[in-house]
Amino acid sequence: MNTSSLSLPKNHLVALILAGGKSSRMGKDKALIPWQNIPMLKRVYQVASECTEKVYIITPWPEKYQHILPTECEWLTEIKTEGPLVAFTQGLAQINSDWILLLGCDLPLLNLDIIQTWATQLNQLSPEILALVPKTSQGWEPLCGFYRQQIKVELQKYIDQGDRSFQRLLTRIPVQPLSINTQIEKMLFNCNTPSDLQ
Repeated sequence: MNTSSLSLPKNHLVALILAGGKSSRMGKDKALIPWQNIPMLKRVYQVASECTEKVYIITPWPEKYQHILPTECEWLTEIKTEGPLVAFTQGLAQINSDWILLLGCDLPLLNLDIIQTWATQLNQLSPEILALVPKTSQGWEPLCGFYRQQIKVELQKYIDQGDRSFQRLLTRIPVQPLSINTQIEKMLFNCNTPSDLQ
């Protein structure tokens, strides 16, 4: 980890990668699809491991992915697959860190420099801000954002009410939006269908 560029204390920031999606639109497991000869999950892991203290992966199927990732990767078991918001909540319950960088496993263009630049903003945020998340004209990009540990209280209340929408959650809590430019928009591209891969 390059602590000099981050200027963050140890255990301040960890990453949580979600790898529990059914990939139904893709027709095969997105996490294992190679992008420039590297499985997408491994690409995301490599960037996350460069800019955080520890990387956790939450999935119902760790045995599917263990062969492509280093042994120091931390595995969390997703009990039931009810979408990214529930997976995030389950992961948060097993993580003790000030901030969590939440990432989808299908971000092949994830950019280390951009993530590190964003991470340097965490120490400047006021305590009531629970998340630092990119926002485009289409809405929030919740699966490439930073979340304060204290969000777990709001998350649990929200899920107990029966809602599973990340977009609606982020309209109800204090979030600092990250502004978008062309380079960031490109980085946030995620692969959902075979045509996206092309």
